[in-house]
Amino acid sequence: MTGSIVSGIDYSVLFSYSAGSSTTSSLLNTLYGNAAPTTNSGPAALAALTAAQKNTTADIALEAKQPQVARDIAAFTSAVASAKTPQQLLQNPTALKVLLTANGLGDQTSYTALAQKVLLSDPANSNSLVNQINSSNPNWLPVVQTYQFATKGLSVLRNPKVQQTIANGYAEVLWRQSLDATTPGLSNALTFLQAAPTTTSALQVLGNSAVRTVIQTAFNIPAQIAYQPLLAQEKAITDQVDIAKLKDPKYARSIAQQYLLNAASAASSSGTTASLDQLAIQAQGILA
Repeated sequence: MTGSIVSGIDYSVLFSYSAGSSTTSSLLNTLYGNAAPTTNSGPAALAALTAAQKNTTADIALEAKQPQVARDIAAFTSAVASAKTPQQLLQNPTALKVLLTANGLGDQTSYTALAQKVLLSDPANSNSLVNQINSSNPNWLPVVQTYQFATKGLSVLRNPKVQQTIANGYAEVLWRQSLDATTPGLSNALTFLQAAPTTTSALQVLGNSAVRTVIQTAFNIPAQIAYQPLLAQEKAITDQVDIAKLKDPKYARSIAQQYLLNAASAASSSGTTASLDQLAIQAQGILA
């Protein structure tokens, strides 16, 4: 990486990795190099990650049984059954909240009027609202394409399997948020480990928000690379990550643990934790 320059960017300057930093003398080096093991809270983060992986299905089921979650899901199911039109359904605040949250758009629930208009627009029409906002927020389009309210009404949502998928997705998002409240970044780490075996290029890394966040944070790659040309962004990733090794569970896990260490350190410094509302379900939508 020394002195390597792509598109006028000197990455030896851009990436200020400190050899003396306890955070960046990473688990990756411990497992694959000669650095001494980190003394940070790696064991606790790894234990939380192991428990979350082992208990995912059971824990999501338990989350779905929490009183407020169960009430929300019941209200959604009831609203679907009683609604005559998509417009009527989407005017129900709880139904809209469950639908958006389950599909990774929970941060849009406060924009009810906009959400209703976008969901009711026709993705086949290039001038429709969902296509107009696609460049600024591409997460809407796959959701609108999935449910097709404009052309299919409520027929997709009438399917009990679809309703169950949405209920599970809603519970999973809330479960992941609870994980992150105790171990910052744990939801991202889970998503990364799920995606790692099938991630075969830097372009795939950049295209998956959770995978990108984990790798950038684990290796201290500045978020500002997002403003650089695509080739430069890809090189920033491949300079640090052996993409071919991501299918190795040990290597992928070491990256996930280092990410958790760095995320915990950042959260401790800022006193905040990242929102995970869009990390549980990727932009393709939960029915894709």
